Amino acid sequence: MSKSQASPRRSNESVYQRLGLRTIVNASGPSTRLTGGIMRPEVAEAMAEASQWCVDLAELQGRACEILAEATGAEAGYVTAGASAALMLASAACLAGLDPAKMNRLPDTTGMANEVVMSRSQRNMYDHAVAQAGAKLIEVGIPDRFSGAGVRDAQVWEYEAAITDKTAAILWVAQAHTEPSLKEIVTLARRHGVPVIVDAAGQLPPAENLKRFVAEGADLVAFSGGKAIGGPQASGILAGRRDLVQSAALQQLDHDTYFEQWSPPASLFDKHKLVGFPASGIGRASKCGKEEIVGLLTALKMFLEENTEERHKRWLALAQEVASGLKGVKGATVTLVDKKYKGAPAVELTVHEDELGFSARDLVKRLQDGNPSVHANHARVRDGMVVFGPTCMKPGDPAIVVERVRAELKAK
Repeated sequence: MSKSQASPRRSNESVYQRLGLRTIVNASGPSTRLTGGIMRPEVAEAMAEASQWCVDLAELQGRACEILAEATGAEAGYVTAGASAALMLASAACLAGLDPAKMNRLPDTTGMANEVVMSRSQRNMYDHAVAQAGAKLIEVGIPDRFSGAGVRDAQVWEYEAAITDKTAAILWVAQAHTEPSLKEIVTLARRHGVPVIVDAAGQLPPAENLKRFVAEGADLVAFSGGKAIGGPQASGILAGRRDLVQSAALQQLDHDTYFEQWSPPASLFDKHKLVGFPASGIGRASKCGKEEIVGLLTALKMFLEENTEERHKRWLALAQEVASGLKGVKGATVTLVDKKYKGAPAVELTVHEDELGFSARDLVKRLQDGNPSVHANHARVRDGMVVFGPTCMKPGDPAIVVERVRAELKAK
């Protein structure tokens, strides 16, 4: 068919349909493998508008620094290409400081203080970002409480025993069950002059957590911008000490200009403290474009303007629709879990495998492989449970979830 004979584009056809791809109902949550959540139209419009002009990227990040500092209570802030990039840049900042020679060497840290201490029970797939900068992770503690062998976890004295002149930072992963507490770790770190990095990627809501970790003494905090904040999926926030955020920025921005020619924003850089430019740093591979920066700032403004109760009501209404629609299904038990304002509500579907002849894991796969494709949270399938979360659902999605689940439960 020639271009002149091509059929007109249907107004309701999505870009994914034009690419020959199906869309999914995301009843799991804003994970990267599911392309995050749904941005509000205002955020997408701001990104599109930002794409139509050029600005000095350092000046844009300088303005972002001011906005993020106010939102987090930190001395400075920086928009990154996701929380993982924020962790990598935080680690690079602690390794190199404001020394451009060290920046140029990363990830080679031979002869440098390059050890990052963390609890063995807090290790996770995302701390690879710390090692990516050139750091060596030093594990402490035995997580008996998780293995079922006892009740103990890492102790403060174990952190202290691991701190040497090779220690560059302590990494603390923010979870409700994390031990020791951040305040205990900060007290120890201050005694030894070691910075503390907090991985708080998924710790929103509540919105108060934007300021909590800095208020408790963290030197650098990493947040995801593409989860509850509602920004672009490839966006994040690094907030904390001004000198460390400055180091992170120096290792991420493009410096292909003369040092004498460079007029950086004072909100982000102290040029007089620098002896010169580093080369394109280790963070160059995770650069953040103007569209993502503007999108994140727009989403953050909306996130802060929408109070916690309003956000909770919006999510709860979607979860209640799923729970109500699944009430009375045979072969499963339905429970609506509402943590009030400490997190998003969820619907837990406990699968009676003996009655149905298939497991919770089987149900998750059937839902995602079917049409329409519904992706549920599979974190608790070992417990025989499928979880449905509302944070990435749109109006109309709960009805699709209910229809698909009921159909699969009937198809023994």
